[in-house]
Amino acid sequence: MTIVAALALGAALLSAVATIFIRQGLRGSDPYSGFWINLIVGTAALWAAVLVTGGAIHLSTKSVLLFVLAGLIGTVGGRLLRFLAIDKVGASVASAVLNLQPLISTGLAIVFLGEDVTMPIVLGTIIIVAGTVLLSSSGHRLGFRPWQIALPLGSAICFGVVAILRKVGLSQMGPVVGTAINVTTALIAYSALMLASGHRGILACRGRTLGYFVGAGLTENVAVFLTIVGLSLGAVSVVTPLTATAPIFVLLLSPFLLRGVEILNGRVVVGTLLIVFGVYLITALSGR
Repeated sequence: MTIVAALALGAALLSAVATIFIRQGLRGSDPYSGFWINLIVGTAALWAAVLVTGGAIHLSTKSVLLFVLAGLIGTVGGRLLRFLAIDKVGASVASAVLNLQPLISTGLAIVFLGEDVTMPIVLGTIIIVAGTVLLSSSGHRLGFRPWQIALPLGSAICFGVVAILRKVGLSQMGPVVGTAINVTTALIAYSALMLASGHRGILACRGRTLGYFVGAGLTENVAVFLTIVGLSLGAVSVVTPLTATAPIFVLLLSPFLLRGVEILNGRVVVGTLLIVFGVYLITALSGR
């Protein structure tokens, strides 16, 4: 296994663990508090990494601006919607729909970069749509409304846009400091929003709930960092399909770590596998 593949699979596993930690933490708190803790933990950990690696010496105005924008779109928009999605539709369904990110990135590349539409892209898109429909139709059985599938879909759109921003930003900045700027921007913007709204729920997080959110913050931000390092070393067509296996890890871990919290049914399993396979077709076989 190459280092790039190892980084991508490690990111997928950690992302799955973070999803499960978030689901457990939401049993004792709300998504807004959990997301705030996630950002605080991530910012502290990443700037510690910057100090250790000396990544701050590699700065570029263009890259800084790109990672700032990535923090607002991907981390504030995408990650907050992810917390809301996990709260409303569950970890397994949210993780699967979030996997639509490569489809969004591919669509943007076709529209704005003039990339060709290939048969794997067409087939992958059809399979992904079928998987998403299956997940949406499982809503009533799993206790959520079909329209709430829009929450993880919105998150996937944000992450799809931000993937392109990060890739361009990496051309003139190291992954450590870039990720740190990304998360710090999100923390400042979101903290200002929460303080202005008078939200103080973060102060009520204690014990196991706090532990789950801190664990989610560490695992999720390390996953983002591994993904960015993978992108800096290898092709998008290698990194993306491997990180897209995160929903499968969620399915495998859920019976052990979410026992009694979530119920899996055949539609969720089949829908998740269809989306992962569709992503593989689009990214690994489309020539991107």
